[in-house]
Amino acid sequence: MNVLRPGSVREALGMLADEPTAIPLAGGTDLLVHWPANHAGRDATYLDLGRPGELRAHHWTDKALVLGGTTTYWDVIRDPRSARDLPLLVDAARQVGSVQIQARGTWAGNIANGSPAADGVPVLMAYDAVVVVQSERGVEEILLSEFYLGYKDMRLAGDQLIREIRVPLAARTGQRFEKVGSRRAQAIAKVGLATSHSEDGWRVVAASLAPTVRRCPSVEALFDSDGAAGSVEDVEAALAADVSPIDDIRSTAEYRLRVAARLLFFGNA
Repeated sequence: MNVLRPGSVREALGMLADEPTAIPLAGGTDLLVHWPANHAGRDATYLDLGRPGELRAHHWTDKALVLGGTTTYWDVIRDPRSARDLPLLVDAARQVGSVQIQARGTWAGNIANGSPAADGVPVLMAYDAVVVVQSERGVEEILLSEFYLGYKDMRLAGDQLIREIRVPLAARTGQRFEKVGSRRAQAIAKVGLATSHSEDGWRVVAASLAPTVRRCPSVEALFDSDGAAGSVEDVEAALAADVSPIDDIRSTAEYRLRVAARLLFFGNA
């Protein structure tokens, strides 16, 4: 394997421009899970993002929390303001694997991995997060809800890095994160849900219910129109229009849809 070790973001972008097939490496928590069987990956080139300090820091502005490209879950857990102003981030971060994973894994890595069962992505999406990507060609800002094109397919070119994630602050009257798995911790979600409500209306985001983490516009419209759904069947019908769950080793499509609908209904009834 070949490892590139840039000392700055500028240097990293130059390396990616020269070698856009290089794989950015931050926490490595997703990459290393598959390492024993990933024989092709051992011949790949990796871009180690551990040295550029400007990617690690996160900071608050008057309007948003800005997560750096290598800000970890633990960085957010340790920040007392996060629990007060953006509590879903802390709720999700505490359910991402073990403490060791939380200390190494990054929010940007969770986005770029593209897993439909991601824990960090639903809460970021429910908060209307914006992904800021950068290359030597310039900077582009993309709503996280518009970032995914399909399974493991996203609006991120080979020469682009996720420079930061901007999470807007807003007065929210309700926000929840739900994760259903085979056990309480260190389990991949069978169903993941994040919801929030502000003056802009409802945000309802589902994980493990489609090829990507996905906003649910039909459910949002139902909640926005009625304030609360009329019945659990109404919610299930709206949800079925938004998602496409499958049967797999972890669960069945029917189970996922029924459980998600009931979590949404009883959580917002």
